[in-house]
Amino acid sequence: MFTLDINESVSLALVQPSFAGRYLAIVEAERDYLSEWLAWPPHADSEEFFLRFIRGALHDYADGKSMTCAVLYQGVVVGNVSYNSICRNLGKAEIGYWLSKEYQGRGIMTTAVRYLIDDAFNRLKLHKVQISAAAENEPSRALCERLHMTLEGIIRNSENLNGRVVDHAIYGIQSAQWLALTAAET
Repeated sequence: MFTLDINESVSLALVQPSFAGRYLAIVEAERDYLSEWLAWPPHADSEEFFLRFIRGALHDYADGKSMTCAVLYQGVVVGNVSYNSICRNLGKAEIGYWLSKEYQGRGIMTTAVRYLIDDAFNRLKLHKVQISAAAENEPSRALCERLHMTLEGIIRNSENLNGRVVDHAIYGIQSAQWLALTAAET
């Protein structure tokens, strides 16, 4: 398995079929928790579910439409981070993520998302990164704010999360803003 080490504890790996069992184990242990902010966990009932997801993600990666990575913490798959979409004609990517409850509060996802934002602007040469989070999902919104993303607005009735309709908070950051922030940190 090829991995990209971000720091001594956090790595990313392009999704692969061998991760299906680990994804299923996380969901089986944390289905109720994950279902609070994600629509798919109630339907993730087999390794085949994740194998279909991984095949689709790899196909979209090959087409340049997205990039989905497992997040590894000390070598263990603990979640996912992705460019859910890469829109070259707008110069924009939308990032999505989820993390096992057991591994939250360690800066893992902030590290992974920071890496993807930096990659979007430096390698992909995009102009904007956007994250859409349920308006009541305070941990996800806090991640966006830690990374100096701007709240661009609230979209009402944006998603049906397993029978509960939620609003989305849309966060964005422009390339020039990010590059100025990272230059100031060095």
